[in-house]
Amino acid sequence: MENKQYDRPVPGATPIMAPIASGRAASGVSWAAIIAGAAAAAALSLILVMLGFGLGFSAVSPWPSSGASATTITISTAIWLAVTQIAASGFGGYLAGRLRVKWTDVRTDEIYFRDTAHGMLSWAVATLVTAAFLGSAITAVVGAGAQTVGTVASSVVPAATAAESSAADEGGRGPMAYFVNGLFRSDQSPAEGDMSQMKGEAATILTHSITTGTLSEADKTRLAQLVAQQTGLNPADAEKRIDDLYGQAQQFLEQTKIKAIKAADTARKAAAATALWAFVALLCGAFFASLAAIWGGRRRDLAVLDAIVDPVRR
Repeated sequence: MENKQYDRPVPGATPIMAPIASGRAASGVSWAAIIAGAAAAAALSLILVMLGFGLGFSAVSPWPSSGASATTITISTAIWLAVTQIAASGFGGYLAGRLRVKWTDVRTDEIYFRDTAHGMLSWAVATLVTAAFLGSAITAVVGAGAQTVGTVASSVVPAATAAESSAADEGGRGPMAYFVNGLFRSDQSPAEGDMSQMKGEAATILTHSITTGTLSEADKTRLAQLVAQQTGLNPADAEKRIDDLYGQAQQFLEQTKIKAIKAADTARKAAAATALWAFVALLCGAFFASLAAIWGGRRRDLAVLDAIVDPVRR
């Protein structure tokens, strides 16, 4: 029932205007409650994220046909992000609504709006705090993925061929060394120093030709001379061996390039899916934080009302 003593003064009595004045002058934001809710939400979010990491690592296995598949892990990650946001943000929003001050001379719809704002602010503060601590890690992951996608097509062949050439020069090891050794395969027993020098020159020619995509006639002739000199083959057979092994080397490096591009594309898709699901999870967190703040605010007002009514009943 509306109290009429604020509308018209009673003769011989001093009107009590304190509740109205305090209600109109007081701020509608309880920052202490918001910060408390945000701290609780951030802490609970950290705990749940660590739990998710533990469950995720336990489900992944390096062995083939073991552990969860990539699709299962992606779906599980999306669901866990949503659960984490809903639980943490809802808990923080409820605390922000339950711990706020009691507003006087405020209509019910305004109370609902303020509780919703408290939940939203609690979620926003918790999100900013979490982003401040995890922003560098997220930026590193996203930046690495984007850099991989942007440079893999242009750098995979030169990097691979350079590494393989270096391996061949260091004693005949590495994928390119296999093709170099195939060029000089012979039943003879040549001097080790001459063989190392020839293999080094052959590896340099093959690396350059693989990088440019073309084996020039001059390089092919030089390789045929080296192979014929070392193996005793005639020039025609030496050139045939060069053509066969050069084609195998090109096919091998092309397959390596395709595998690298597929891996980069898979990482790009996974990063995009994770970012989209994180966006959806954050929206869910904002909604449930606001909803829980309304519930917490109503419980706070009912608790005050019960404290006033119970002594009267007694």
